[in-house]
Amino acid sequence: MSWGSSHAKQTMVDSIAALPGRGTPTPVASKNLVLGAPMGSAGGLCDWGPGRHAVILGGGCFWGVEEIMWQVPGVYTTAVGYAGGYTPNPTYEEVCSARTGHAEAVLVVFDEARTNLEAILRIFFETHDPTQDMRQGNDVGTQYRSAIFTCSPADVRTARAVAERFTPALSAAGYGAITTEIGELGDIGDGQFYYAEDYHQQYLAKNPAGYRCHAATGVNFPS
Repeated sequence: MSWGSSHAKQTMVDSIAALPGRGTPTPVASKNLVLGAPMGSAGGLCDWGPGRHAVILGGGCFWGVEEIMWQVPGVYTTAVGYAGGYTPNPTYEEVCSARTGHAEAVLVVFDEARTNLEAILRIFFETHDPTQDMRQGNDVGTQYRSAIFTCSPADVRTARAVAERFTPALSAAGYGAITTEIGELGDIGDGQFYYAEDYHQQYLAKNPAGYRCHAATGVNFPS
């Protein structure tokens, strides 16, 4: 199988065949360029202190997904990275090879007093096409898959319930089944979120005319 082919890039790599990666994390800025909040937490990826909640979303090219999310009222911070794969501390080039198993993903941390997980996920489902399998628009490959990686089993249940509520509206508009991968982060791949290189962080704030891929369906989430 040629890993350069479109078909190969849409096939999840086996953990044994994944690239070896490295033990050193990728250095990134300490604060979100747009929101001014930290991009990391001393308590770990899922512990941002009382009143804050985290979820990791994959909806295609992470530049555009992060731009959408940092504009959502109640979002405290965002960061882009790689999740759901096997290669430790992968590079962007390695992820693009489809040999790490990672999805381009966005860490979204929000204030629970201002919004909630369901509201975040409604925006997420409306702003990409969750029915496309291993791609978004012309971006083809496992790195572009739709995914929701949560910090708890309760959040998995919430995500699945939100997806189920959106399904009839998509079907009525002629779309197929939702293909979004939903699971607790610790149970998928090696269970880690790896921060992407610093030039990817808040990329569209640094490059306002940069590439955006929003293969949205145009279907509104039902009231």
